[in-house]
Amino acid sequence: MLEIKNLHAGINGKEILKGINLTVNKGEVHAIMGPNGSGKSTLSSVLVGNPAFKVTEGEVIYQGKNLLELSPEDRSREGIFLSFQYPVEIPGVSMVNFMRAAVNEHHKYKGLPPVSATDFLKLMREKRSIVELDNKLAGRSVNEGFSGGEKKRNEIFQMAMLEPILAILDETDSGLDIDSLRIVATGVNKLRTPENATIVITHYQRLLDYIKPDVVHVLYNGRIIKTAGPELALELEKKGYDWLKTEAEE
Repeated sequence: MLEIKNLHAGINGKEILKGINLTVNKGEVHAIMGPNGSGKSTLSSVLVGNPAFKVTEGEVIYQGKNLLELSPEDRSREGIFLSFQYPVEIPGVSMVNFMRAAVNEHHKYKGLPPVSATDFLKLMREKRSIVELDNKLAGRSVNEGFSGGEKKRNEIFQMAMLEPILAILDETDSGLDIDSLRIVATGVNKLRTPENATIVITHYQRLLDYIKPDVVHVLYNGRIIKTAGPELALELEKKGYDWLKTEAEE
């Protein structure tokens, strides 16, 4: 599904990613862990096409296409979704209108007819239940006045509505209490199928107690320095990153 080869990228002339190699197959959940400043959020930004970041070397193949040649909008239409670490508020834009426009844009790209108002509201009710999102919140402006936990639930609700092929969760657990973490993670798990894949970017093992990864990668100083199974996350929880930093620098 996704193959990243020798990816180098940066911002404002500073190189942050220094040769990322990563392969993600359908049906898999990959966790990317690492200390602050290692390049985790930069990687997610590059994959979704944030224009602030410049790719200087390497390639990214997604579903047989050169991802780096696609606009951010077309990457979304092709089924790539990013759940932001810090979701933004969009005052004056209702969730209903926002999501209906997004869903219909995806339908148009695929040559499908727009969703009727009745079918759309039915779909919203169904998907809201996945993350226990209150109807009152769904009727307000996007993220306006939402708590941190509500914003993260709203992100996964949007993911449920768009049904992406590749979901990238950038520190979705950041700032969540235990109940919100459980609800968000349960929502992510319900959306997992053999035909899609998820990249989970996180600092902590606690999210991976709920969203079980198939593969765990450690990103340090712009490179993936270790890849293993779920047991790696448990080892990092006990030892921290210093032991791996030492290995990487030797």
